[in-house]
Amino acid sequence: MLYVVGLGLADEKDVTVKGLEIIKKASRVYLEAYTAVLLVDKERLEAYYGRPFTIADREMVESSSDTILEGADKEDVAFLVVGDPFSATTHTDLLLRARNLSIPIESIPNASILTAVGATGLSLYTFGQTVSIVFFTDDWRPRSFYDKIAENASLGLHTLLLLDIKVKEPNLQQMARGKIVYEPPRYMTVAQCCIQLLEVEEERKQGICAAEKLAVGIARAGGGEAQKIVAGTLEELAKADLGKPLHSVALCGYRMHEMEWEFVREYAVDQGKFDEIWKREYAGKG
Repeated sequence: MLYVVGLGLADEKDVTVKGLEIIKKASRVYLEAYTAVLLVDKERLEAYYGRPFTIADREMVESSSDTILEGADKEDVAFLVVGDPFSATTHTDLLLRARNLSIPIESIPNASILTAVGATGLSLYTFGQTVSIVFFTDDWRPRSFYDKIAENASLGLHTLLLLDIKVKEPNLQQMARGKIVYEPPRYMTVAQCCIQLLEVEEERKQGICAAEKLAVGIARAGGGEAQKIVAGTLEELAKADLGKPLHSVALCGYRMHEMEWEFVREYAVDQGKFDEIWKREYAGKG
């Protein structure tokens, strides 16, 4: 049996009772470590789970999945993912490969950013499609995300932005020389995301990501006292420091209800400005 076990968002204690029982009994355990990360290290997880496990990086999961699936038709293999098993398409792909090999599969759900974003006060019922934001580089600055945000905005829906994570990324210059050297891990911040949104808005000029659009940044979602939420305009959030990763951003749609506004405003950088913009651009439009 292949078990895909959601670990939740914060630390070793977020695993469910069922998930922990599976981890303890499985013949082999893998931890997927590139679509998201927990707030604790591998050693702390192993100590709590009572067993060692193998880190499964992008190359292993996407190119060498046979290593993970080997023997899973005869013994239990646990594949651990941060958040919920179905928060990333990579995990669905692994399950499809297992199914094609007639390997029995079972998923153990857990909390993910897709639901934890509700802690901001924005209603989960009013979110549109989720959008990924990648780091811009000198020669690669994709703009396709803007159109997806625009689709949500046209319906008055909020947009959850999942921010880029670079883990075990090869240095391209070294690779060109025939050497494999990995870059240090990088995690996009709320400020970096908002700066990129404003940059694209300067080109597109549709007002979708204008400087005074309201948004909410959330860092270390589900982390208890470590969790931090900051609300404001994109211009304000482009200067905000929410500390350590992981970060996400929620763009507010015009259907933002009065109850949502009342909840979110407590996190505002400038409550007076936040209230003024909400009353002018959002109030009563839902």
